[in-house]
Amino acid sequence: MTIETTETPSKAARFAWSPRSMARLAAVFTLIEGNSAVFGQLRIPGQFIVTRDAEATAANILSNETLFQFGVTLTLIAVAAHIAWVVLFYDLFKPVNRTLSRLTAFVGLIAIALQAVSAIFQIAPLTVLHGGEFSSAFTAEQLQALAYLSLRLQGQTFNTYLVFFGLWCLLTGTLIFRSGFMPRLVGLLEILAGVAYLILLWPPLAGALHPYYLFLGVGELVLLLWLLVKGVDSERWYALNRAFSEN
Repeated sequence: MTIETTETPSKAARFAWSPRSMARLAAVFTLIEGNSAVFGQLRIPGQFIVTRDAEATAANILSNETLFQFGVTLTLIAVAAHIAWVVLFYDLFKPVNRTLSRLTAFVGLIAIALQAVSAIFQIAPLTVLHGGEFSSAFTAEQLQALAYLSLRLQGQTFNTYLVFFGLWCLLTGTLIFRSGFMPRLVGLLEILAGVAYLILLWPPLAGALHPYYLFLGVGELVLLLWLLVKGVDSERWYALNRAFSEN
């Protein structure tokens, strides 16, 4: 009679990806999310809005529904990619500080939720303008005003999302600065990128400093390039992860 025994593998043994591969995969999802969000949530919707003219805005949407819907599709891709890289960043940096990493991931999920809500406001104009069951309850002008209001709310919700994204950048920069497996300069630049987004907390200040404060966002580009080209110092990451697993 034989007795089978099983050993519980360590966290490091269960880890499927190398830290460098995980860092580069996170950068790929970051690149996808960034480009999809810029075009899907900013540039494409911005082409349809005519300031203070709901009728012209509605006419623009109805004249090119395919492009408008493409913007919505890009927005949904951005949300999905954002979820992926927030999870990957959490796995990458949790050996640095468990509590801070959880807080960072939680803030990231709040940002993603706001990004998803902005996507709902972005979808709404097509539903409103095509009327459907409720079309008889509103005049054409009212439907156009509702569609215009939805796009304005989409923009405001996206700006709120950027504030929480800025907080995520600030916390992530702190983790990078303390990690030891990435340069502190990269962490410092990411912190400054977070500060740039947090300026949106006070719209008059953001308006006064626009577009100069946006140059602080270079930290995001530096982080993306570093993760794609260098990744992380695997030896230091594994050493930190072993200490994390023993605690």
